[in-house]
Amino acid sequence: MTTVGFIGSGSIGRTLARLAVGAGHQVVLSNARGPETLADTAAELGPRASTATSEEAAGAGDIVVITVPVSAFPHVPATPLAGKTVIDTCNYGPERDGHIPELDNKSLTSSELLLQYVPDALLVKAFNNIFFKHLLSLARPAGAADRSYLPIAGDSAPAKAAVTEFIASIGYSVVDAGTLADSWRQATGTPVWGTPYGPYSNEKGQPVGEDAIRAALATATR
Repeated sequence: MTTVGFIGSGSIGRTLARLAVGAGHQVVLSNARGPETLADTAAELGPRASTATSEEAAGAGDIVVITVPVSAFPHVPATPLAGKTVIDTCNYGPERDGHIPELDNKSLTSSELLLQYVPDALLVKAFNNIFFKHLLSLARPAGAADRSYLPIAGDSAPAKAAVTEFIASIGYSVVDAGTLADSWRQATGTPVWGTPYGPYSNEKGQPVGEDAIRAALATATR
């Protein structure tokens, strides 16, 4: 059993928490508005779920999921994330986040920017390329013929291994998409972002195998 801390508990965060609880993990939820605003969510998830401040969630997690707007990166608590495996689900959207020069000129990926704020974390990009409703509906047990694949990117082999194990536990297999510098290949608007799993209008989504994810990553242009 793993304890998963959540910094941010929006659609992706809540979906991941639901899958994690279903797989037998403990989850600690947090957001910018305070633990009391997540009481109903935790109650719905059951006894394996609790709420906390962002600092407390970061400290409690064996793995910590950061799922916040890119504009909120400066507010992510760095100290309790030192040495921890951290999953970055975040996507840059200038219309929401404002324009960030390093991301607009593509000198950094959004994960590399996050790493500047949490420099001692072992960061892995994952879950940023899939619609939250598809993430929930496409989970399959190990060995299922229609098990879907998700790309991950990161610089730490042990952190990638930990994230791969966690992803496997909640119903998915993994394609290694390279380093954090390579993570632009799964960013907003790339071929692997959203499209392989079907349109938003189809809330159940469609399973996607390894070859299709690798092909989508390979055709990305910057």
